[in-house]
Amino acid sequence: MATSPLVEPYTNVPPISHSVSHINDNDAGSGDEKSRFEGVYGASSISDEIEEYKIFKSKKDLTTPLSIISMREKFQFKTFKSNSHFTIVRCLDTSCSWRVRAKRLEGSGYWMVTKYERKHTCATDFKKVRYRQAMSWVVGECVKKRLINPGRVFKPRDVIDDMKRKFGVDISYSVAWRGREYVYENLRLGTPEQSYSLLPRYLHMLRETNPGTVVNLEVGEQDRFKYFFIAFDASIKGFQYCRPVMSIDATHMKGKYRGVLFMTVCHDANQQIFLLAFGISDSENDAAWTWFLRRINDVFGERPGHVIVSDRHRSINNAVKEVFPNAFHGICMYHLLNNLKNKFKTKTKELEQHYIQTAKAYNLQEFHVLFYTLCCAVPGAKEYLERVGLDRWTRSHSPSRRYNIMTTNISESVNAALVKVRELPITAFVNEIRLLCQRWFFERHNKAKDFTSKMSKDVEKKLEKRRDRAQIIDIKYADEYNFDVIDGDQNFCVDMVVWTCTCSKFQLDQLSCEHALVVVRKSAYEAYDLCSPFYSREYWYESYSGVINPLPHITSWCIPEDVSSFKIMPPDVQTSVGRRRKRRIPSVGEEQSQPKCSRCRENGHNRATCQNPIALHPSGQTFTPCSTNPSFQGASSSYHPPSSIDDTNS
Repeated sequence: MATSPLVEPYTNVPPISHSVSHINDNDAGSGDEKSRFEGVYGASSISDEIEEYKIFKSKKDLTTPLSIISMREKFQFKTFKSNSHFTIVRCLDTSCSWRVRAKRLEGSGYWMVTKYERKHTCATDFKKVRYRQAMSWVVGECVKKRLINPGRVFKPRDVIDDMKRKFGVDISYSVAWRGREYVYENLRLGTPEQSYSLLPRYLHMLRETNPGTVVNLEVGEQDRFKYFFIAFDASIKGFQYCRPVMSIDATHMKGKYRGVLFMTVCHDANQQIFLLAFGISDSENDAAWTWFLRRINDVFGERPGHVIVSDRHRSINNAVKEVFPNAFHGICMYHLLNNLKNKFKTKTKELEQHYIQTAKAYNLQEFHVLFYTLCCAVPGAKEYLERVGLDRWTRSHSPSRRYNIMTTNISESVNAALVKVRELPITAFVNEIRLLCQRWFFERHNKAKDFTSKMSKDVEKKLEKRRDRAQIIDIKYADEYNFDVIDGDQNFCVDMVVWTCTCSKFQLDQLSCEHALVVVRKSAYEAYDLCSPFYSREYWYESYSGVINPLPHITSWCIPEDVSSFKIMPPDVQTSVGRRRKRRIPSVGEEQSQPKCSRCRENGHNRATCQNPIALHPSGQTFTPCSTNPSFQGASSSYHPPSSIDDTNS
């Protein structure tokens, strides 16, 4: 499928010139900032060993292993002399012979150890539990490997325990917190403010290493960040092998400057999530959704039978009408169910069951029976659902094929996968999504290559289940193209000319139903020929034939002058007092799951806060501790509970 012409890489950014220079200290900021980027992109890790004639990249890289050695060997040191040319470090005990001397190599910033006296004869008085070398940045270097995964929760108390376990060193909470923040700043490509400044250079290198990738970056007043959009070249080429049903959704970022993440996904031939594009805006409104969907239209265009599925957000509805006038806009049946529960103040299981069956019904006859049952269970639901539009939330009335995408769950699943990553600064966040897509393309390409069947793996399993059920279904011939299939007490007509069945599964899913498979079993038709190529192994393989290439180390980036000089300020947001909220606010009608205690198996609390008595044996006899049993209030402290069940009977 031919895609629309690619949009310009940057909006409101000067054109790229041909004068290219390697990134230097001024481009990356200070020397500390450059070393931070090196740590992120895989520069040599800091060793905790010292030996003569060993070379270090900087004086700080020399100080770090010295501090680690002092904590590990339970001694302290001080800097005796230090300047820009040499440094001398001695043990805090003046009678100790331990010392290190290093000098800076001429013409470079590297430092070499020229003398190292290993012998250590510290007095016992100088060996303490709390060490002056346990500085926050040293603590950060010690726990850095534990924090590489951005989704891992590592609290300052965990840092304190880690330092105590590794080195036997006691550190304060503030040192642990600052050490953790030091690592976060390293791993997250600098502070949130620096991350916005780095974004243009990152996007430039992303387009250089992945030709065909489309990026858009717009700024507003005072050069403050406004919109951002990216679609990888591999995703653009792979979309033509996916069904033309897009699921769009938005979720809030959780970083310092917040913002909104926009997402567009679809299903591949194996029913897996295929990320098409994503974007970030300073807020969610009509203008932001219109801008994002215009970028989607420019890159992917409109295909025959194009369907967009979303929730009932008013801005999405207005933007889809304006940008995709010929596409069918369906709504998520789950979001509508929550609205239905909230409007009629009912949360019964019967309502949910009747509604879901009605929305998923394939043919009109089945729909009318289920819809009548739903309306009888909830008076007033008929007028409400008809006002929304039956074609927008039901499968049987939809003018375009929605296949099996009746909700925005695939978008919600991506949001859930990025729940911790959304706390990162913007450039680090974009890099994490690139890594996620890079891994998906690599793994799924290999799986599709190794699979030998004509259909994808998931579809093969579904067809196998339908074949098993088709074994018990009878068939009556009308002619060589029309068949009467008897399924229990119902009759279904299968037309092999237009590939239809009166159950409607055949034509709506474009996948052989049980009744069509009965015809295949009794005739010369091939089951795979009755399935859409969008389910085939070939399309599964081709959708992941593209490659998302990694980025080189930041010190080797070649950035044009106009891009490196382009500065972006963070969006102007008003930070509220107190700790930022991280848990999402439940949608209207959404039920929050309650924790279940693993001790008493009751809902509403966990094991740590459980106060319920537990049965001592299967007969149901229980024992309640003295602290919670009123009958023991005021009893002597010398009372002890029975040591065995038999003691209670004596």
